Amino acid sequence: MQTTAAHREYSEERVLFLALELSNSKWKLGSTLGMGQKPRERTIAAGDLGGFHEEVSRAKRRFGLASSARVVSCYEAGRDGFWLDRHLRQSGIENIVVDPSSMEVSRRRRRAKTDRLDVGKLVRDLMRWWGGESKVWSVVSVPSVEAEDQRQLHRELEALKRERTRYTNRMTSLLITQGIRLKVSKDFLARLSAVRLWDNSPVPRGLRTRLEREYMRWVLVQEQILELERERRCALRTARDRGAQTARRLFRLRGIGENYAWLASMEAFAWRQFANRRQVGAMAGLTPTPFSSGNLDRDQGIGKDGNRRLRAATVEIAWGWLRFQPDSELSKWFQERYGPGSRRSRRVGIVAVARKLLIALWRYLETGVVPAGAVLKT
Repeated sequence: MQTTAAHREYSEERVLFLALELSNSKWKLGSTLGMGQKPRERTIAAGDLGGFHEEVSRAKRRFGLASSARVVSCYEAGRDGFWLDRHLRQSGIENIVVDPSSMEVSRRRRRAKTDRLDVGKLVRDLMRWWGGESKVWSVVSVPSVEAEDQRQLHRELEALKRERTRYTNRMTSLLITQGIRLKVSKDFLARLSAVRLWDNSPVPRGLRTRLEREYMRWVLVQEQILELERERRCALRTARDRGAQTARRLFRLRGIGENYAWLASMEAFAWRQFANRRQVGAMAGLTPTPFSSGNLDRDQGIGKDGNRRLRAATVEIAWGWLRFQPDSELSKWFQERYGPGSRRSRRVGIVAVARKLLIALWRYLETGVVPAGAVLKT
């Protein structure tokens, strides 16, 4: 897409503005030429690309535009992902993907919401954004096919670990109902056969059979986790793509392990470009949210409107940074400001450390300058 200045440059050109409201069964299209004109609305089957391009051609004829007229479109980020954005751009349509949580909504207690109203608001906000109102919403950075594919490994690993936790909790809970406390590990079945109930009777047959099936699923997930970790470790050492190289540079810092180095690289640093530190903080949802109106002046905490995986991992790694990089300026700043405070103040302070650390890591990757006072692994 063109910049805001370029938008004004093309103000005299007739542009077809097109918004898509996507759902699992149908797509609603809204198109218009400018403000004050009711959008032309049409509905097509979800994923019907031929029908979509036919409706675009009909919209051009309806508004008296040439077949080569410029088309600017948008849709909300969601279940459909980014494949549609790539198709639209390849077809010559200038498309943007919008963050749904950044869109303006009515402050009424109850507000009407339908696909027709949503597509109308989308196309109106698209024209406002094209006219120069860059703050009308947030535009999502679309990764390349390769960058998006590289995120599959650590996201699958995250899902498998959650699944392993569910199996572990289920087995331990089933045993606790019988007064048995047994840790789930490799020799779980052997130890299960030896345990007895409160009256020295063996575990009931039905419960034991269920636990054995649960354990088989636990073993399968555990093996897949170990396999993915081996694959990631191998890629971290030998791969030559930008993502692996970025992860290796992060891994060199003491206090940063394989998990965070890989996640931060693939989720952000390997493919996104940041202009300043504010964009880095906003990307992870670690920017403050002030509330100042009249005599009221308070901080509502961080926005949490960015990448939730990177935000959670950065807050977690911030505690490790205090432990493994005690002589860094960031650790000293935390100890001076929040060290003598309460447990709650330290939890508030660690979020500030996470934001500063994320910015310091970005500068380290961009300039090669190690964060002040930090040391590299030997």
